Amino acid sequence: MEDATHPDRWHSTAAGVTVVGLATNLVLAAAKLAAGALCHSQIIVADGLHSLSDLATDIAVLAGLRISGRPADEDHHYGHRRAMTLVTALLGAALLAAGVYVAYGAIHSFHDHAPPVRPGWPLAAAIASVALKEALYRVTARVGRRTGDSSIVANAWHHRSDAISSVAAAAGLTAVAVGGDRWQIADGAAALLLASFLIVVATRIIRDAAGELMDRAPSADQTARIERAVAATDGVASFHAFRARRLGGRIEMDIHVQVDPDLSVRRGHEIAATVKRSVMAACPDVATVIVHVEPVED
Repeated sequence: MEDATHPDRWHSTAAGVTVVGLATNLVLAAAKLAAGALCHSQIIVADGLHSLSDLATDIAVLAGLRISGRPADEDHHYGHRRAMTLVTALLGAALLAAGVYVAYGAIHSFHDHAPPVRPGWPLAAAIASVALKEALYRVTARVGRRTGDSSIVANAWHHRSDAISSVAAAAGLTAVAVGGDRWQIADGAAALLLASFLIVVATRIIRDAAGELMDRAPSADQTARIERAVAATDGVASFHAFRARRLGGRIEMDIHVQVDPDLSVRRGHEIAATVKRSVMAACPDVATVIVHVEPVED
């Protein structure tokens, strides 16, 4: 059976789940915006704009997948995986912009004399969105974790944030339906709560993308696993100059290992190859391992 982690296979899987998300976001955005316009609901319009931003990020992810899957060339000796990080940063920025826009509209709704909200159709759209977007989050997050693609994981969070925003919309619209005119303000209050959540999630996504662009090291747990794997490799007397960075959701690293100076070149090469296999087995997120072999100094 073909390995799901093979680059061609996981690019296909990631693209497939993104296309499904794109189609779902298109339908949900149209339904929410129409229901909001017809029924005068600020929260469902905000929720629809969130789905519309998800539609834009789906397109960005597909473009990123196409670029990042290209092999190394004369102008990009290390390949194109950094495209995933750039797309992740764009997704975070889009989500942040959506959160600020929703907050602005919610605050103004408290002062504007808008027509009364009719919660029927907006509430139905919000409930349908919760079910669909939570299911999309689970599927997309699983694909993102298996492929190590940070842009797919970020897109999964867009789906979950849309599901949570729809929960807030449903809660606000239910309050309007039960309380009538006395609870019209609940529509704007729920929109403001949604905006706060969007801004928090967007900030985290942007922070993680910025860390990758700055060549942030992997987590302490991953670093410890890598170091244990190297130290346990037969023939390695010691090691130093260990460096690692995250790139497109994966880890690239290099390390200097010290071996018996009387070993043959062939044996030294075999030890380096064993170190590479051991590291990748201990930490599957590692995509590239460069091993420098040095003699042990007296």
